[in-house]
Amino acid sequence: MSEAAPGIGERAAALRLTFDRSFAEPLRLASETVEDLLAIRIGTQAYALRLAEVAGLFADRKVTPVPGGDAALIGIAGFRGAIVPVYGLHTLLGIASGPRRCRWLVIAAAAPVALAFETFDAQLGVPPDAILPAQAGGETQSCVREFVRTPKCSSPVIHLPSVLDAIKSRRGQAA
Repeated sequence: MSEAAPGIGERAAALRLTFDRSFAEPLRLASETVEDLLAIRIGTQAYALRLAEVAGLFADRKVTPVPGGDAALIGIAGFRGAIVPVYGLHTLLGIASGPRRCRWLVIAAAAPVALAFETFDAQLGVPPDAILPAQAGGETQSCVREFVRTPKCSSPVIHLPSVLDAIKSRRGQAA
């Protein structure tokens, strides 16, 4: 039988003690929380959406046009066995010149509604202090309540529950 090298037993005891103490210490959470956002573009304007308000992000979905009087309603599309209305985010925000082609769609978490926009740039994780309240005024004020500042840009954050409220009011006016 071979003898253990000097100090191995002491080292093993120290490792065992460190291991046992790690279970006695309180769980350390990340020192900084982050807000998850989707960076998007409508035309040339950059915007952001809170990831918590989005149920899904899809590209190149077939949207079937439907007749109707609402200019924001692009059509309908199928998602996970459900048919949902697809609205142009540019029209809902009051942007005059809409995109040529809305390649991207998000499904709102609060309602089965898809919102179309032109470009998805990135998913962002920003500290909470990077999101600032929007100043009063502006035609999109009802749907934009905050701005996010990143080292690369500053973008309005679209408040999806307000967009859904705007869709409900448009439906009520059409009826």
